[in-house]
Formats: sequence, C-alpha cells, structure tokens
Amino acid sequence: MGQAPQPLSSLRVVEFTHMVMGPTCGMVLADLGAEVIKVEPVGGDHSRRLTGAGSGFFPMCNRNKKSIGIDLHSQEGAMMARRLVATADVVVENFKPGTMVKYGLDYDSLAKVNPRVIYASHKGFLPGPYEHRTALDEVVQMMGGLAYMTGRPGDPLRAGASVNDIMGGMFGAIGVLGALIQRGITGRGMQVQSALYENNVFLMGQHMLQFALTGKHPAPMPARDNPWAVYDVFTVKDGEQIFLAAVSDPQWLAFCDALDLADLKADPELGTNNQRVAQRSRIIPAIGARVADRSVTQLAQAMERAGLPYAPIHKPADLYDDPHLLATGGLADVRLSDGPKAGHTVKAPLLPFTLDGSRLEVRMDPPKVGEHTLDLLKSLGCTEDQVRDLLRKGVVA
Repeated sequence: MGQAPQPLSSLRVVEFTHMVMGPTCGMVLADLGAEVIKVEPVGGDHSRRLTGAGSGFFPMCNRNKKSIGIDLHSQEGAMMARRLVATADVVVENFKPGTMVKYGLDYDSLAKVNPRVIYASHKGFLPGPYEHRTALDEVVQMMGGLAYMTGRPGDPLRAGASVNDIMGGMFGAIGVLGALIQRGITGRGMQVQSALYENNVFLMGQHMLQFALTGKHPAPMPARDNPWAVYDVFTVKDGEQIFLAAVSDPQWLAFCDALDLADLKADPELGTNNQRVAQRSRIIPAIGARVADRSVTQLAQAMERAGLPYAPIHKPADLYDDPHLLATGGLADVRLSDGPKAGHTVKAPLLPFTLDGSRLEVRMDPPKVGEHTLDLLKSLGCTEDQVRDLLRKGVVA
C-alpha cells in the first residue's frame, strides 16, 4: 500500500472545540488532509487534563492538528481569532449556544466577512425547544432510548463508548463535505449543524420503526425477542467467554457438526429456525453444558473451520495485540503531548476506511498547547515584537 490520498490538503479548518464531538469532526477532516488549527484557551483545552475514562479523549481526537492558544475573553484575543478565521474555509465549534456570538465568531458574523465559510456547529440538540439544555452523551442516551435498549429491563445502561459524541462529530464532518461540494457549485458556504440528541434518535431508528410496524415496544437487548436460537455468549473453560451464533438452517447443521452436537442435529423438534427459537430455553443451556470444558481457542478454531460467526469477548486493551489490526496497519503511533506519560508513544486506531487502498495516517502528533502559535501569528502579519507582546500579556500562548 502506498501513501493514502489527502483529498482535503488545500483546506484550512479552524476549530474551537473541546471534549469529543467537535474534536472528532476536526480529526476526520485533518486525517483527510486538511490543515486543522485548534484554537485553545491559553491554559489549553481542559480535556488535556482529564483523568480516568476521559484520559484518552485528547490524544485520540486531536492528531494531525496545529495548536494556537488564544484568550478569547480579551478584546485583543477575540480580534486575533477573528483574523484567523477570516483565512478559514471551515470553522468547527461545539460550545454552548450563544458562546461564539460573544466573541463575534458566530456564523452570521463570519459569513458577512467571508461568505464562502462553512461553519460546523456541534450541540446537544438542534434548534428547538431543547436547544438550551445542557447535554452529555449519557443524557441523550437516557432520553433517546439507547440506555433503555442497552440495559436489562428496569436497568438502563449507557453504551460503553462515547457513541453519540463520536458519531455526532462524524455526521458534522459529513455535513462539511457536502457543504464543500455545494460551495464548489454556488461559491457560497453555509452553516452545518450536528447534535447529540438527534444522532441518538437516528441510532434508534430501527427500533422506532420496529414499533411502528409491529405495535410492540422493542425489548431491551438483553431480553429481546431473538430471531435466532443460537445467538449468545457462553462461559467456557477457565471462565473465558465467547459469542457463538447460527443464524440459518444450514448454519445450524454446520454448528452441530463443528461442536459435536449430533443429538441436537437429529432432534426433529429443532429442524427449522422457528422451531429452535421456540425451544431456545432448552437449547442454550444444553449447548452451554457441552462447551463449558472447552477453551475459547478450541471453540474459535472449530467455528472458524466451519465458517460460522463467533467472537471471543475482548477488553479494549486486547485490541493492541489483535493480529488483524496489526497486519492491516489499523493502529498507528501517536506521541502523547500531555499528562504523566507526555513524550511517550502509544498506538491509536485510525479511521476505519481506506482511500485508494491505504489507511489515512498520522502525519502530526497531538500538539502541545500553542505549539504553532508563533508561526500562525506571523502568517497573519504579526511581527515578532507584536507576538512577544501578546505572549507577555497572556493574550496568546
């Protein structure tokens, strides 16, 4: 594989973002080759300092970007930011409604100066009755049905990743790409809006339509009406777990052969999928008892030989040793810019697609705060004396 194309290499993006959703949009555009300039407070994006479950936010979402630190609360800082965005093709932001208006960095203000600008806003909700609510991924998962569908009955549970933040940023990037094509036709930019809640509702579309078609509320996934009898997680030797499935009549026969279940294969009450679904309460325990003393490796090999669906239950850390990811270059080195491991190199997943047969690579590590401030200010016409003065006054970092 050669170097992947960079279709956005002539594009300048200025982003005012933090946490996950806005930075994800910027990362997608940056990975596609755009020059993405992250405008941070002079003390840096607070996501740099998160610990625990938030410690991976910044290094995951801010590769291939430049950093400039600007104090938007100062008049000089806001003016400098406006000078910077005047050079932008795209502006990305994910602050609460009204924030950007205070600094003259909202879409209406910028479009008057630069009608070609594309402005991608990432919010909790699209404009409407909820737009001023404070939203988090967990908030919209709870109110948007995802937590209900993920947890056991009566026990709503958020998904195990920032699914709405990440997909909301992806949808924002998709909107930007569409707006760029439209700008190529009309010469004018536009505002793109993406939101956590509406993203979550989109994820729930299949279950909404299931209700519309059947008149029955979909059961949460752990208690769902399963259309297949064998579609479950089994605990096996040494307490390891593996997901096994057989989703058609031919797969059922192959499943029984692969796992030495001749008696179940010959049972006339299990000949069709619907018969097996009706007998699921006895099939699953029977299979569980028969595989309990086998290892995950043994079962995986048997399922692999038979061409059947299976999956060992992995933790996120296990993915670092995944042979497929390692063989296909799905993980790339990233040098950490913050925290107790600053300067260390770790591996991070790349965008999950190829262009011209190649994965989009990490060209720049996540930046240090203000790593590119000097060069960017000079490109805006500032002299070294002016830059030193702005640094001394804390207007920039």
